[in-house]
Amino acid sequence: MDSFGIKTQIYFGEGALSRLKEIPYRKVLVITDPFVVESKMIDLITEPLREGGIQYEIFHDVVPDAPVDKISNGVKKFLEYQPEAIVAVGGGSAIDSSKAIREFSLKINNYGPVGLIAIPTTSGTGSEVTSFAVVNDTEAKVKYPLVSEGLTADEAILDAELVKSVPPSITADTGMDVFTHALESYVSTDHNEFSSALSEKAIEICGVFLLRAYLDGNDMHARQKMHVASCLAGLAFNSASLGITHSMAHQLGALFHIPHGRANAMLLPHIVEFNANINKHSRSQKEYLPAVKRYANIAHILGLSNYNEVMSVRSLVNWIQFMQKEMNIPLTIQEIGTITPDAYFAAVDKMADAALADACTATNPRVPSKEDIIKIYTKLWSF
Repeated sequence: MDSFGIKTQIYFGEGALSRLKEIPYRKVLVITDPFVVESKMIDLITEPLREGGIQYEIFHDVVPDAPVDKISNGVKKFLEYQPEAIVAVGGGSAIDSSKAIREFSLKINNYGPVGLIAIPTTSGTGSEVTSFAVVNDTEAKVKYPLVSEGLTADEAILDAELVKSVPPSITADTGMDVFTHALESYVSTDHNEFSSALSEKAIEICGVFLLRAYLDGNDMHARQKMHVASCLAGLAFNSASLGITHSMAHQLGALFHIPHGRANAMLLPHIVEFNANINKHSRSQKEYLPAVKRYANIAHILGLSNYNEVMSVRSLVNWIQFMQKEMNIPLTIQEIGTITPDAYFAAVDKMADAALADACTATNPRVPSKEDIIKIYTKLWSF
């Protein structure tokens, strides 16, 4: 028996931040990053809280990739302040940090239920509706995915006002993260009718609005659409999980600090080819792997269909690389320019082991060997 549910109440559209005046909490801890505070974006959060008569304090010691030491500082702040709820404001790192801070704090001192309201400032991770969080052990250079229903936010507020100032490079990285979430959950071995519907809609939106949002950050219609697509894709992978694009990207982020969405985008064409295995097709083979048909469906949604499924999959790979080129996302590690070949290839074996052990690998549509993973990392270095 399968099940599907959405724990998070979602508020979206113009003026969605006004929900903060009405939240059922009187004392909240706002967790965010220094940029949100320094840019005065935090005023968009604190003003409705003040209007609602809600007491708040701000913890803004959040940095990218949710390192364990910063989460520890947040736990100390939480235990001192003892809020009724956390309001998490930021990208995936801020929201993941907030989830971990609440989870660890309540294991130390569970004085009662504490709400979590997630307000994303990027259109990418979908963390506002998932039961996942990723924390980073910076000393060991390992990212650990946490999975628990208790990590899921009670509310998510999607307001494009918070993303209109996101620069083009981050719009590109986070937008391709959305696309990767949707595509990987669509071909996951745990996909279902509900997750598939969410994935398809998120991909349709990406096909129409991602490049628009990248080319014109003031296109608020495109911004809002991508904000919703990010949430839809988050709901999809929260149900169906992901695949080895994420497993391998986690290692590139942990060891070489490549932004997560960018690492996903760079890996994705290679993973589609691996999962489809269309280059190994022989005349005696009567059927392709199941992922081929599902990738072909996505090509159709994007308007890329060709006269057969194999050509559709190849068109999908070409479309992903076209989007990379249009949005100045490197196609290879070598293009990044800051990573030496010696450092990269010395790490490949370790990255392959960690990718195989990653939780996302279990639902990849084709079971990879260590040699397969090494081959993909090797191809990613250069053409």
